[in-house]
Amino acid sequence: MIIIGEKINGSIPSVGKAIAERDADFIRNLAKIQTDASAAFIDVCASVEVSVELETMKWLIDLVQEVTDTPISIDSPHARTCVEAIEFCRKPGLINSVSGERDKMEVVFPVIAATKWECAALLCDDTGIPKTADKRLEVFGKVLEKAEARGIASSRLHIDPLVEMLCTSEDGINMVVEVIKKIKKEYPAIHVTGGLSNVSFNLPARKLVNQAFTVLMMNAGMDSGILDPTNRDLMGMIYATEALLGQDEYCMEYIGAYREGLFGQKK
Repeated sequence: MIIIGEKINGSIPSVGKAIAERDADFIRNLAKIQTDASAAFIDVCASVEVSVELETMKWLIDLVQEVTDTPISIDSPHARTCVEAIEFCRKPGLINSVSGERDKMEVVFPVIAATKWECAALLCDDTGIPKTADKRLEVFGKVLEKAEARGIASSRLHIDPLVEMLCTSEDGINMVVEVIKKIKKEYPAIHVTGGLSNVSFNLPARKLVNQAFTVLMMNAGMDSGILDPTNRDLMGMIYATEALLGQDEYCMEYIGAYREGLFGQKK
């Protein structure tokens, strides 16, 4: 599983407060603990007014890069902010994200085409979030077409099928599972990602729902996730699921992660 550490996000009250107060040590610590927990990318989302978003992103990215060389996931709903923030990053990372909305792909894809930057793509468009698997797959087809036209390999894409709240979903996660399976069957090199904790909004004991959901999504083919890598129970579930799915030869990754203290009882 490609872990995209989710903790530096201004929409989280404690992080929003740290951003407002320019608490640099708080941000540095979030970057460090996620790196220590084996995050592949550190997601950075300012969640501030557009007028100060870019300068805030620079402040955050600079702080993260002071304590880790883990690649940055530039996270903004504004495509132009994403491409402008690339210059703050010391190495290629992940753009989070594009979609079928407006001109997002036209803004981002030409900029990252000749680079090693990866990109998350949400399966929604100007009509909103499609209600059926077929409609989401239509958006996927458009994303893939535009990426291929720019020479962006499918292995650089992280497709987000859009995880919605379970408590308001008509068919649970069945539609999302269908989308993931069809994408991975036809394009095995493509990554499938998502905000795994979205599923449990407004439910009690959210951690249990998130863990169960993660197992189901990995079984369907999800191999990338925006999550809290410091959640030891969740990380243990991920390593165990990879072993059970035959993705961890002789369970070496599972054993190694346990010995390193990434899950299980703290040493």
